[in-house]
Amino acid sequence: MATVVLVGTLDTKGAENEFVRDRLRAAGVDVLVVDTGVLEPPGFPPDITRQEVAAAAGADFDALVTARDRGAAITAMAEGAEAVVGRLYAEGRLDGALALGGTGGTSIATRAFRPLPLGVPKVVVSTAASGNTADYIRETDLVLMPSVTDIAGLNRISTRILANAAAAVAGMVLAAPLPAAATGRPMVAASMFGVTTPCITRARARLETLGYEVLVFHMTGTGGRTLESLAAQGLLAGVLDVTTTELADELVGGIFSAGPDRLSAAGQAGIPQVVSVGALDMVNFGPEDTVPEQFKGRNLYVHNPITTLMRTTAEENTELGTRLARRLSAATGPTSLFLPLRGVSAIDVDGGPFRDEAADRALFGAIRRELDTERVELIEMDADVNDDRFADAMADRLHQLITKS
Repeated sequence: MATVVLVGTLDTKGAENEFVRDRLRAAGVDVLVVDTGVLEPPGFPPDITRQEVAAAAGADFDALVTARDRGAAITAMAEGAEAVVGRLYAEGRLDGALALGGTGGTSIATRAFRPLPLGVPKVVVSTAASGNTADYIRETDLVLMPSVTDIAGLNRISTRILANAAAAVAGMVLAAPLPAAATGRPMVAASMFGVTTPCITRARARLETLGYEVLVFHMTGTGGRTLESLAAQGLLAGVLDVTTTELADELVGGIFSAGPDRLSAAGQAGIPQVVSVGALDMVNFGPEDTVPEQFKGRNLYVHNPITTLMRTTAEENTELGTRLARRLSAATGPTSLFLPLRGVSAIDVDGGPFRDEAADRALFGAIRRELDTERVELIEMDADVNDDRFADAMADRLHQLITKS
């Protein structure tokens, strides 16, 4: 029988966790309850006690209680919960994971659940689910479900939400397994944005015809970090990094930065990569009224009601080209860099709102100056990034690099 691990603070949320446990059992799954509380005695007996959780983190539970330092206690219990959940999965005693909590309980549960492999159901019902959840989820498939009310007692709203969460996780772990994936198809990651979609759509089809399984990531910060994580883990045969737009957000302060390690992992791992400068003409912000005051006079384009794009300047493109070239020059594996001389995005073409030849020249010029062309192949094409010829050339070159390596 499938088993769901239920992680919760049974002192402050004992009744709620007991309700969820019973709903899971009624749905036909076994439940292992892990207690991460540190205050009052648990509301009902867990399968794994709080003392065991603390010990898994190398902490003395009684000392945590005596110190009455909530931050230190949460940190220790989160570390312990991560160790316990990981052990249960390794022992084959975990098919899915569920938790409910406020910010403290959410931080404990998400730390415990994030290391679980992709595809393992992991759901947290949280009071923090409607805010900025990036630090909770990171590069995982963890699901945060809004609790609507605080998780403080059972009422007609909370019981409906908690029952839905239990039913969702039960359904996930009891669902018929998917057919085994076809073996022998090497995985390739590709980076895409709305303004480079035609390129990736064409290139993906070409790579699939050549026998690859293509994972496409949306370059919104999380997408770039996930791509980097997969490359660092050695799970990819190659990377088609057409859309490096997150570098612009990192430089200027947009909302889609993937951090300073973007465009590093594939090179460090020696993975074949074909890279371009897709969407480096833009920095991303939220709705137009959220654009920082110092940028209000810049060339802005409302991409949709919740995304406003800002055209990068020649000065910014000089720095972007320098950073990109230096990161690629450090690569240890076969690397090719393609430059689309007629436009780096769908709106940086003749007649487009972001067409700025001077800014593009600054980008290309910095790349030519800084790129170590003895280590990185530089290919320039008289086409824009979404030209079919450009997409085909990048896909074919990646296939050649992978085949040679």
